[in-house]
Amino acid sequence: MTRLLQSCCCLALAAAAGLFFQGGSSSTPGDVNAANGWQPMAPREEIKPRFSFDAKGGPKNAGSLVVAADRREGQHGWWQKSFPITGGKTYRFHAVRRVHSVEVPRRSAMVRILWRDEKGRAVRADPPDGDGQAKGYLPTAEPEYPVDRKEQEWTEVEGTYRAPAQATKAIVELHLRWAPGGRIDWSEAGLTEAPPPKSRKVRLAAVHFTPRGGKSPMDNCRMFATHIAEAARQKADLVVLGETITYVGLGKTFAEVAEPIPGPATEYFCALAKKHRIYIVVGLVERDGNLIYNVAVLIGPDGRILGKYRKVCLPRGEVDGGLTPGRDYPVFDTPLGKIGMMVCYDGFFPEVARELSKRGAEVIAWPVWGCNPLLAGARACENHVHLVSSTYTDIKSNWTLTAVYDHDGKPIVRAEKWGSVIVADVDLGRRFFWRNNLGDFRAEIIRSRPIAQPERTR
Repeated sequence: MTRLLQSCCCLALAAAAGLFFQGGSSSTPGDVNAANGWQPMAPREEIKPRFSFDAKGGPKNAGSLVVAADRREGQHGWWQKSFPITGGKTYRFHAVRRVHSVEVPRRSAMVRILWRDEKGRAVRADPPDGDGQAKGYLPTAEPEYPVDRKEQEWTEVEGTYRAPAQATKAIVELHLRWAPGGRIDWSEAGLTEAPPPKSRKVRLAAVHFTPRGGKSPMDNCRMFATHIAEAARQKADLVVLGETITYVGLGKTFAEVAEPIPGPATEYFCALAKKHRIYIVVGLVERDGNLIYNVAVLIGPDGRILGKYRKVCLPRGEVDGGLTPGRDYPVFDTPLGKIGMMVCYDGFFPEVARELSKRGAEVIAWPVWGCNPLLAGARACENHVHLVSSTYTDIKSNWTLTAVYDHDGKPIVRAEKWGSVIVADVDLGRRFFWRNNLGDFRAEIIRSRPIAQPERTR
């Protein structure tokens, strides 16, 4: 009798604290009304964390849903709620969350949205017309992964999505996973109808040209004037030129052609950018005191230098030539979109494009002398970014292409002849759905990519 009374007392206390577990499609009693219809869930009973509802939690004291783990590894649970929706309409998810003792919030403090029909079954994806990846093939609609905004005490998590036509409900999950000793407070979570996102169409261009016959770095620079004018004539917003153009074919050392930035070469291209109202990415050789760098420079349509990227991965010839590697991966937020740059040998290493992608790059401009052609596609595909390459290799050599790559790693357009300017229209606001049923993979990369050691030690 004593044991029975103890068990009953424990169950009563658990109910009051909102600690009941719910897994799969089964349900157990609990004070779910206090949590406004949110239900605690977990994949398995043995790894469930603790759940509670703080009526005065949240930044506005509107209440918070709490998930807390003990010191055991592998715990995973989430609060879940079903929202009625209309297929084909657009919805915005918004929540705020605060973490305690969570090492890597991007992986552990996750939101997932599932699209379901009236019977709770998965539905087919149906990207709207113009998203040609899905024509003739409708895979299952994959989950959505809202993104974290600027990390702060209460971090906003949000995303806007078009519901598949067959969907009648959206199941929202607020997760804590794989964070021993961690706790997350979720607040203000909701899904509301919203206007569709605006398109962000831009024209990306690259020049397929190698300067020859020049006597000086400025001779080489001037050879690109007509190609930039042609890109502007085709109404390109951004044009990418080749690598180290002030060095190519001159028979000089890197030290002999290196110049400061700003300097004569950048002044020349700044004038062209302003004249044609176009963004330019150009590869140069920079001198900074006694250091020499292989750089890509981004110039805006107002004729100003927006920034530069110093090549991080140096091949043997550049090391022997006394160049110094860069250390940073800047991404530049422009009216076109977020632009990152890498240079030639960087393409052999996935870390460079990944670091740019982590920092938000939507377009990676790539001046490249030559590289394995598979790697251009890989860098675009694995990060779901547009990559624009300008190379010095002939298309007949089966080596690097001058091309614009889509998120699936395939060139949208590529140069066939020397002296040509290629242009591709892309919509940076359009979500890309892989035909192989991975959904909007770019959103999932953030949550699923491996944990780098520095992340653990911050």
